[in-house]
Amino acid sequence: MKKSIYLVLLLSVFVTIVAFTSDKPETYHSIEGTWELENFYNFDGGNITDTLPTSEGYRQVKMYYNGKVMWSRTTQKYIKDADGNNVKGRFGYGTYKITMNELIENIEYGDIGMMTELDTLRNFKFELWLGKDRYSQITLDEEGNRTFSENYKRID
Repeated sequence: MKKSIYLVLLLSVFVTIVAFTSDKPETYHSIEGTWELENFYNFDGGNITDTLPTSEGYRQVKMYYNGKVMWSRTTQKYIKDADGNNVKGRFGYGTYKITMNELIENIEYGDIGMMTELDTLRNFKFELWLGKDRYSQITLDEEGNRTFSENYKRID
């Protein structure tokens, strides 16, 4: 009995020491939430060369939750969809995955105009700059150089 108590005590001391001394994995902010497009960057391959605001009346919102992404955008003027109808926006839905520096979106469906534009391209891979209240999804060219980004602020 004395040995059992001694063994339990020794084991609990060992677990406590391991818990306090082991390396903790590096954490980063979650992309989960609701984000609004703030502006765009142009790059010269590595550096930002220009910041472009969104057009008046243009609004784009993305929502990320539980591995799913949904986005919508509106414009001040009507645009034609694939059937020739006047519409003031677009939407899409799919899945997403992030790593420390990458955002991958796979668009499953959306409005007819968007799906026609996408044709067979539905998987998007971006470089990701993720902060607590802002993120940028950066498009890379074939050589891996930065070309363009969409920059979002958290709204929820």
